[in-house]
Amino acid sequence: MVDSDIFVLKSCQDSIKIAPMNGMEFINKLKKLGKQNNVSVRFLKKRGKRSHGTLYYGSFFTIVKDRKKEIGPGLFSKMLADLNLTKNQLK
Repeated sequence: MVDSDIFVLKSCQDSIKIAPMNGMEFINKLKKLGKQNNVSVRFLKKRGKRSHGTLYYGSFFTIVKDRKKEIGPGLFSKMLADLNLTKNQLK
């Protein structure tokens, strides 16, 4: 019974897996989603240090680190939570 429970959890995680992306790809995906949902999306470089910037999705915002580097899975999940979005919405 335990093995079947683990299999179900694994298959659920695999169904919402998104390919790794860098900061610029993330911004572009959000711009596309914003157009589809009629939500304003903007990125401000001046609201961050060095390569960081603030990404606004409607009234929500998150910090995008280096736009050229890949976003790790933990940071990716946190950024989506900051923007009140899910992985399924971003596909």
